[in-house]
Amino acid sequence: MSSFSLTTLLTIAVAIMTFPTDSPADDPEGILSEELLKELRASYQMDEADRARFNAVSNSDINKLALNREVVQGEDGHFSHKIATKGISNQKASGRCWMFAGFNVMRPKIIHELGLDGFEFSSAYLQFWDKMEKANCYLEAVIELRDADSLDREWQLVNKWMVGDGGWWNYTTSLIEKYGVVPTSAMPETHSSENTRVMNVVLERLLRARAVKILASHEKGAKESALRKAKEKALAEVYRFLCLNLGEPPTEFEWRYETKKKKDGDEEAKKGKKEAPKVEQENLSELKSYTPQSFYKEFVGVDLSQFVCLYHDAAKPTGKHYRFSRARNVAGEEEMHFINVEIGAMKKIAVKSVLANQPMWFAVNMGIDQSREHGLMEHQLFDYETLFDLDLAFSKADRTRFNAGASNHAMVLMGVDLHKGKPRKWLVENSWGADKGNKGTWTLYDRWFDEHVYTIIVDRQHVPEKILKVFKEEAEVLPAWYPGATGIPDRR
Repeated sequence: MSSFSLTTLLTIAVAIMTFPTDSPADDPEGILSEELLKELRASYQMDEADRARFNAVSNSDINKLALNREVVQGEDGHFSHKIATKGISNQKASGRCWMFAGFNVMRPKIIHELGLDGFEFSSAYLQFWDKMEKANCYLEAVIELRDADSLDREWQLVNKWMVGDGGWWNYTTSLIEKYGVVPTSAMPETHSSENTRVMNVVLERLLRARAVKILASHEKGAKESALRKAKEKALAEVYRFLCLNLGEPPTEFEWRYETKKKKDGDEEAKKGKKEAPKVEQENLSELKSYTPQSFYKEFVGVDLSQFVCLYHDAAKPTGKHYRFSRARNVAGEEEMHFINVEIGAMKKIAVKSVLANQPMWFAVNMGIDQSREHGLMEHQLFDYETLFDLDLAFSKADRTRFNAGASNHAMVLMGVDLHKGKPRKWLVENSWGADKGNKGTWTLYDRWFDEHVYTIIVDRQHVPEKILKVFKEEAEVLPAWYPGATGIPDRR
């Protein structure tokens, strides 16, 4: 045998002796080893109770099995105070809940004061400008962060949340203050406004493609002014694209409204004519011309600067002023900022607003214990713990810590049921259409408020002065990746 062959055999023998075995002692720390798998298998034997659970769960919808029937049966549909309104809006397959909720705060006023059977603001109009402003914010962020590493956390987030549908209350107010509002007739919904997925995908591709060119110019030594010129050219393309999807937003329009109908036949019958023809006549206002800004001023006229944001983040100290970095859709406007308050204080303020007949924008985690079928929100509405014999409880603070608790849907509080001065439940107006919930509304029980309500927007007149004073303090900035900071993505 040659020396080369002997060396080769010795090398192979050493390799075999040192090659890792399947022994648990040699397994890397923390893996799901075969020994552990054996222990797990040995630890469980399906008993009669679990066999019944398996048969039920494997053949049925889990939520139907876990639904707490005591909650469903206990709901009587009554509230001690309701704010009058008419109609239920429908955001369709879009994430515009924050915008619809903003409009739903304002709709009752115009319906009541003009004596209308119903009214809708044009969501497509404000959506157009929301996309334009978000596109501008994105390209501005690209210019701002042009030297950032591509794996930088902020850069990654900017490129993830570019022009999505989500937003906050301040997104609505910034848009209205700049662009005004129009009725639906002035800019109706389109397929893309109600079904935003493909439109958003194409718009994001367009913006990323232009961002690539902006960075390439920067790498060649272009000045910041030149980068902004490139941004302006890109925004012209964005404007054209949005016009093709949503229509071009009006700068001026004509509008009139109908109040109550009169029947000529009824008047003739009163005069003794037996078979008088009944001809309905429209009672129309004068046809007038408006701009979006003049329309808002004349028919809504609410000073949006008087509304403040209160938040309940159980993971942060209360009585402090916070601000979410990059939580805005209009460049140069204020980012979303708030005072963190105790949940009990938040509810007292909410009661004052509802009793004053002021609808209240609020944001929640809609992913837990709510039923579209029954229009209910109650803590442990779905009793998974009993169904699976598991302890699933952990605190609201820990839900924030583990990224399991943040606002993902905005709606409007329209009523409250008080017992001995304290709220038992709340009436909620949603924007998912009249075929969801209880004809478009939900009953929110007070325990659910404690657990899953995060934000309320309320007129400052209902807020104690000691809380308002905190807004004068400099806000602690929470990063753009803080749970909930990126805006309400919506669970539609």
